[in-house]
Amino acid sequence: MPQKLTVELGSRSYPIHFLRNSSAAIQQAVTEAVTKGQQSILLTDDRVAAAQAEFLSKCFGAVPRLTINAGEKAKSLENLGRVHDFLAANKITRQGLLWVVGGGVMGDLGGFAAATYLRGIQYVQVPTTLLAMVDSSVGGKTGINLAAGKNLVGAFYHPCAVHIAMDFLATLPAREFAAGLAEVIKYGLLGDAALFAQLEKAVLTPSHPDLPAIIRRCCELKAGIVRADEQELAVEDGRALLNLGHTFGHAIEQVTGYTAYLHGEAVAVGLAGAARLSQKLGLIPASDVARIDRVLAAHQLPVKLRTPLPVAELQAATTRDKKNRADGVRFVVLNSIGAAATRSGLPPAAVEAVWRELGAV
Repeated sequence: MPQKLTVELGSRSYPIHFLRNSSAAIQQAVTEAVTKGQQSILLTDDRVAAAQAEFLSKCFGAVPRLTINAGEKAKSLENLGRVHDFLAANKITRQGLLWVVGGGVMGDLGGFAAATYLRGIQYVQVPTTLLAMVDSSVGGKTGINLAAGKNLVGAFYHPCAVHIAMDFLATLPAREFAAGLAEVIKYGLLGDAALFAQLEKAVLTPSHPDLPAIIRRCCELKAGIVRADEQELAVEDGRALLNLGHTFGHAIEQVTGYTAYLHGEAVAVGLAGAARLSQKLGLIPASDVARIDRVLAAHQLPVKLRTPLPVAELQAATTRDKKNRADGVRFVVLNSIGAAATRSGLPPAAVEAVWRELGAV
């Protein structure tokens, strides 16, 4: 597996480093920053701090560390202020470097803090979850949640580097690993039918020999989409395709208060919903919906709501989705397995029917 992939964005291009072992390469990168006189600071969460105590001590030593409580609720205005205050207390200048070690929540929070402190300082993503490795650490979307909805405050702000180390997955809880697989399945559905077929043949595990190449493939797919439509400005398709399953998934997360489902679990239900919506629009056959359900279930992911949720609340949550346009809620649908498209102005009754098939009441 090649050791580096460049996200091509002109002067803002940056490398994704693929590592078998995290410590040596990251320790060297931290040392190089110190040698250049670049102030470093570390942001992580309490779960990573416990699971990766030796790694953090070995690689970051006396680097000032801020540890935030893990979980989706960490992406808050309050915690954004905590990060800003910590950067200020440590007298970080515009030449400073914020190391963000953790999953997608820490990446979103830390990236947005870096984007907004002193109008922008550099940051490095060190994703420790599968979901962050294949999706959220790449592409420069940063942000926090509001009570009104997920990721409603944020910025496009790219890291200066991403370090993806496979050994982090050895300590990742099984539920978190499965949640990351939802994003892997998403990439197969939206842009690589061969990848989806591969996932039909074998259930991925942290030690599966194909996993490193699959992680790289997901990063390649996302990097290509980001390069073509960095700030999601395309009238149709473009970067919005990466939100396949997310309009349904974000609504589930919001209605349940970001506590009942991991992000990837909600996306998995959302993928099942997107498949059903695509079928109702006459785009894919029922047999493809069944294939998608089987792959999700085989990878220990839900295809329906665990407990019934009110349809009215779910429908209302979709109207607050950040991807919406003036012509209404914008969904990502499947023209076929491996090819997705955006679609707006869909009849609310069709979406409601999907929610009911997913177990809403």
